[in-house]
Amino acid sequence: MHILIIGAAGMVGRKLTSALVRAGRIGGKEITRLTLADVVLPEAIPFSGEVKTKVADLSVPGEAVSMIARRPDLIFHLAAIVSGEAEADFDKGYRINLDGTRYLLEAIRQEGLKSPYKPRVVFTSSIAVFGAPFPEAIGDEFFNTPLTSYGTQKAIGELLLNDYSRRGFLDGVGIRLPTIVIRPGRPNAAASGFFSNILREPLVGQEAVLPVSKDVRHWFASPRAAVGFLTHAAELDTEKLGWRRTISAPGLSATVGEEIEALRRVAGDKAVALIREVPDPRIISMVAGWPRNFDTRRAAALGFRAEKTFDEIIRIHIEDELGGKLG
Repeated sequence: MHILIIGAAGMVGRKLTSALVRAGRIGGKEITRLTLADVVLPEAIPFSGEVKTKVADLSVPGEAVSMIARRPDLIFHLAAIVSGEAEADFDKGYRINLDGTRYLLEAIRQEGLKSPYKPRVVFTSSIAVFGAPFPEAIGDEFFNTPLTSYGTQKAIGELLLNDYSRRGFLDGVGIRLPTIVIRPGRPNAAASGFFSNILREPLVGQEAVLPVSKDVRHWFASPRAAVGFLTHAAELDTEKLGWRRTISAPGLSATVGEEIEALRRVAGDKAVALIREVPDPRIISMVAGWPRNFDTRRAAALGFRAEKTFDEIIRIHIEDELGGKLG
């Protein structure tokens, strides 16, 4: 099996690549070739099969055609710019998050016109496709009414994935990812980044800034769970999806205060004392329109799984990123 990962240099892309290499198989088939593409060169990873790394910008006309020229059997489309950046730069957001997705799907369609070709495409969407006012828990039948440009771009991507699948050009599965915490590495431009920052930095003895109130509630899953969502989507019997090809992934609904109390239980008062509250009106305004809780019975019935407590999410970060030890 030939797998293409677009956005392979990002955090989820790197963890997904490592998981695939460790498994060596997916959907009962041996992985023989990996193509890793991103706007920066993805890191090569030791693998028994063929690995090709490629610098490519999916939003540039013609790049998608090049990426699928060798007809990958499975495509993970993770490439995007994040919420804060997409809101700050309208043109860039639509070019990368929307045009890039359309170019990819259309390149697949055009390749299939030459001779039969119907790859599985796993697309990372976002809970940002939903906008307030919200029910107590958002089900799969709730309307997509995004209140950000990023959410709008992802919602359009979901519709395109659905239609191209319905027409038989590809076999698509979309996953609406929760906010992923704790993200390793340095803070990025995502407006949701503080959810990770207020845990990641204190765990290694560094100060973190909290820009919203502690009663803000949101929807979370770990990087480990995110990789599990993607690999499960790649193996899923899509007949079970019908024509609703995008799934709201399971997760954990928690307030910032509950996050902090989990940090206290795991790392103690000393870590919590490193969190400094500095309200940011721009972020407060954005967060007010974000989803808080989901009813994911459909995802659970399809076999998707996530963490049940924030203590578990924090311990996963310590195990995966800190060698199992606090700093």
